[in-house]
Amino acid sequence: MKNLIPVAMLVASLIITSCGGGGTKTSNNGNTFTGAKGEVKLMTLDPGHFHAALVQKNMYDQISPEVFVFAPAGADLEQHMKKIEGYNSRAENPTAWKEKVYTGTDYLEKMLAEKPGNVVVISGNNRIKTDYIKKSVEAGLNVLADKPMVISPEKFSELEEAFKIAKEKKVLLYDIMTERNEITSMLEKELSQIPALFGKLQTGTPEKPAVEKLSVHYFYKEVSGSPLIRPAWFFDINQQGEGIVDVATHLVDLVQWGCFPEVIIQKSDVEMLSAKRWPTVMTLDEFKDVTKTNEFPEYLKSNIKNGKLMEYANGEMTYKLKGVCVKVTAEWKYKAPEGSGDTHYSIMRGTLCNLEIRQGKEEKYAPALYIKANKGTDLASLNKELENAIVKNKTTTGLTLEKINASTWKVNIPDKYKVGHEAHFGQVTEKFLSYLKDGKLPEWEVPNMIAKYYTTTSALKLAMKSK
Repeated sequence: MKNLIPVAMLVASLIITSCGGGGTKTSNNGNTFTGAKGEVKLMTLDPGHFHAALVQKNMYDQISPEVFVFAPAGADLEQHMKKIEGYNSRAENPTAWKEKVYTGTDYLEKMLAEKPGNVVVISGNNRIKTDYIKKSVEAGLNVLADKPMVISPEKFSELEEAFKIAKEKKVLLYDIMTERNEITSMLEKELSQIPALFGKLQTGTPEKPAVEKLSVHYFYKEVSGSPLIRPAWFFDINQQGEGIVDVATHLVDLVQWGCFPEVIIQKSDVEMLSAKRWPTVMTLDEFKDVTKTNEFPEYLKSNIKNGKLMEYANGEMTYKLKGVCVKVTAEWKYKAPEGSGDTHYSIMRGTLCNLEIRQGKEEKYAPALYIKANKGTDLASLNKELENAIVKNKTTTGLTLEKINASTWKVNIPDKYKVGHEAHFGQVTEKFLSYLKDGKLPEWEVPNMIAKYYTTTSALKLAMKSK
């Protein structure tokens, strides 16, 4: 595309002026947004994770096509720009982003001083992400951050402070919770709020929690049709974070969002019961396939045993949230079975029925929602409530019910609602744009983000003590 500078030129050159902006700041560096075309001007800070590019997989009327990138030169930036170039040059529905890149060693200071945009997208090395967030809001910038916002208990207070500063500066600080847009999770939440169908959420026990969520991810995968190259630092738990504070963020968020919708959650509502961590064992050949790096970096040597990497990407926590017992598990494996990918499992136990999301071989690795009646539940009444909630649903049309056995139903969901993980980034971005226009987040979002990261970092702290 003629508007995109070739990747090699971008990485090799040092753009001295304000990211090609001639030193002129944008007209809307304040915090008043009207929804006008192009009023949101993105700045991408040190994009080391492919999620940064997924925010730009589509165009948005409210966002200017000119995007300012501040990052150190290197492989991370090059991979990011290749993805943007791929979106710009694709045959179907190409984007038209115009990337203005600054690669000086003072990239952060340059961004904070000149502020050619008004929204910072942060998705990369998690060790420095909390610092990036705090400095950005201190500079009066709105922040759309990939999860996790924090990966260590020691940095949690810094994130809390960042939220306080954001409020004082009247800017929005928001994390990208894509899984709220997955159709089975949305339906699970909706059905759990119908007392005549679900009853009440059970309190559960540590042995049989009321809510369980399991996420299985894979290091080797394809993104936007191409094999994903992960940076070597992704495998350093001090830079990427362990699974219990990384992927588990989504699961903890879904518990809060699904079980207590629009309810303000405080840190005092969380009681951590147990937590543990364990490694995924990776060979050097597997590491090479994913990172295109020929050897384990020096910073990983302490986790090498018998020539293999002990990657502490797996974690499990059991805790109480407002008295409800919850179990969350995050696992990482090398490569998914043929025809599959990252998978999600969830169960919410009600007094009348259980709501269960499965994504296994039987479901052809696509998430499916099941409703299973508890013993003693009036099946005819439950079936009627399901018909009203599913078949007669006026907002999510086309749903059907499939009877699996006398007490179990499956929800059949039209393909139009199965948009996929990558599309969810656009949905979250659209939501964030609406919040910018409103000038605020929902009242419950900030305290719940704080409670969420308190949960994950508390779990890691306990797991480290228990090892």
